[in-house]
Amino acid sequence: MTNKLRLFMLAILLVQGSKIFSQDKNFYIFLCLSQSNMEGNAKFQPQDTTVNRFRVMEAVNCEALAREMGKWYTAVPPLCRCQTGLTPADYFGRKMVAGLPKNIRIGIINVAVGGCKIELFDKGNYQAMLLQFPNG
Repeated sequence: MTNKLRLFMLAILLVQGSKIFSQDKNFYIFLCLSQSNMEGNAKFQPQDTTVNRFRVMEAVNCEALAREMGKWYTAVPPLCRCQTGLTPADYFGRKMVAGLPKNIRIGIINVAVGGCKIELFDKGNYQAMLLQFPNG
């Protein structure tokens, strides 16, 4: 199964479980679903790795960073996959943390599939889009 397909399947599972209520009212979780721009390409600098109350749920296994799919980690770039760079989600999360009360934590789940059509993230069209993936 390709990494892109795994990312997409994780996104679908998250959408299907969207009727579940958070157990921690001070932990705000955001889905970052998109194409190549959300994957991240920019090189990160030391100031980009300073984190406070910002977490990321890993969407794929990443042995190089000792991260496992489906687990929460401190949101230090790369946030999408092992070999990606800074993403809009990096700035979004840090800006949210800076503007919210100190008891609030931010979590993101970044599922980006570069080169796909945006319909891959559409509840009504994703099944037809999946047929275009090999091994899918």
